[in-house]
Amino acid sequence: MSFAAMMLVALAIDWVLGWPAWLYARIGHPVTWMGALITALEARLNHAGTGRRIRGVLAAGLVVGVVALIALALQLALPAGWLGVLLGGVLAWPLVAMRSMHSHVAKVADPLQAGDTDAARAAVAMIVGRDPALLDPPGIARAALESLAENTSDGIVAPVFWGVIAGLPGIAAYKAINTLDSMIGHKSDRYRAFGWASARVDDLVNLLPARLTGVLFALVSRNAGAAIGCMARDAREHRSPNAGWPEAAMAGALGVRLSGPRIYAEGVAPEPWVNATAPDPAPTDLRRGLALYARAMAALALVLALLVWLGL
Repeated sequence: MSFAAMMLVALAIDWVLGWPAWLYARIGHPVTWMGALITALEARLNHAGTGRRIRGVLAAGLVVGVVALIALALQLALPAGWLGVLLGGVLAWPLVAMRSMHSHVAKVADPLQAGDTDAARAAVAMIVGRDPALLDPPGIARAALESLAENTSDGIVAPVFWGVIAGLPGIAAYKAINTLDSMIGHKSDRYRAFGWASARVDDLVNLLPARLTGVLFALVSRNAGAAIGCMARDAREHRSPNAGWPEAAMAGALGVRLSGPRIYAEGVAPEPWVNATAPDPAPTDLRRGLALYARAMAALALVLALLVWLGL
């Protein structure tokens, strides 16, 4: 069975349908199911005392193990041939987020270009954690572009990468790890020890996909040299070992600066700039970022099609 073909089917369904609101209202989403399991284990295991890190390792292992085993059972039950590929693609479909990523950022770009800063702030608050009330229009555009770059890796390229490597267990295990990191992989007092394993494993499984995402952005940009140069210069200076690669590629490709000091509810995080000598992004740059994203996703689909054609 071609896992690349399975992932190509999943991307095609997601691009056409996304995850419909009526379906979410009826059954939720696999990520919310994973989230419910994580919440239950966290409530039971994350309490003060010795062994908090070990209990966090246990919780992460249970979540990833349960999810991967269910996915493996489903994959083993698939029929052979193209019918199995199509059904596998349907099962993988909820675990990629290509359409919703574009939709969320477009909801920021539309009011921002129209000069409706309040609406743009409300939209960007849905995709970033910083305080939107303190963001000016360039800050809104910067936050949205950073989210677009980082989540292209986390939400699309990485799950597809692991799906190509290991089929349904690969993509499902990746989403479990990524969900663990987003829920408990924080450096707060509550999660610093308990979420340590989740954060470290998430860094590991995103190592290659983040760099591949940066390369994709560079290859489909109109300024590949600047994108590659920005990655080589600035990606390792980012606060994240992985997010700096797609962010630096996007910053170089668009000729804007990203990252930099971030304003959160608890204060200002003094982060270094990516592509520091470039100007802040304008509202039109957000549209250019979405166009770059669309070309990168088309390139990803072409890579999958090539793998299928080669029989890999």
